[in-house]
Amino acid sequence: MQKYECPCGYIYDPEEGDPDNGIAEGTAFEDLPDDWVCPKCQAEKEFFFEAD
Repeated sequence: MQKYECPCGYIYDPEEGDPDNGIAEGTAFEDLPDDWVCPKCQAEKEFFFEAD
């Protein structure tokens, strides 16, 4: 699954999810709730880009 990076440097990895914020392992970026934000800087999903 594709990883996505926030401008602050945080990388969302679908294989890890975001357990601290209730996002299960295996959750694709596209399937994150619309109100999910970067756990590091609170940026909204629209600011993330595909990580290499």
